[in-house]
Amino acid sequence: MTKFIYAVDFDGTLVENKHPKIGRIKKNTVNYIKQLKKEQNYIILWTCRHGKYLKNALKWCNKHKIFFDAINNNLNITIKKYKHNSRKIYADYYIDDKNLIMKG
Repeated sequence: MTKFIYAVDFDGTLVENKHPKIGRIKKNTVNYIKQLKKEQNYIILWTCRHGKYLKNALKWCNKHKIFFDAINNNLNITIKKYKHNSRKIYADYYIDDKNLIMKG
């Protein structure tokens, strides 16, 4: 079974964008992330939140049973593979409300 790495944004993706507050849950996205995790994929929380705002987002995620393999950081397997920890988060897929899909 192939495991993929998904980098998932918080504001506008898991919840409605009300930063610095936490917006209402986006149930379809949350259910999709839970399914990906259940399928044993890797999930990284990829957010601009920091400090108390990040802590609040993590509390919200724990309350809604959304668990991450890394938070604003690359996975250890990625760091080992590339022999460094780039500032850019490596993922196979990025789930974000600001996506632009390019073909070709």
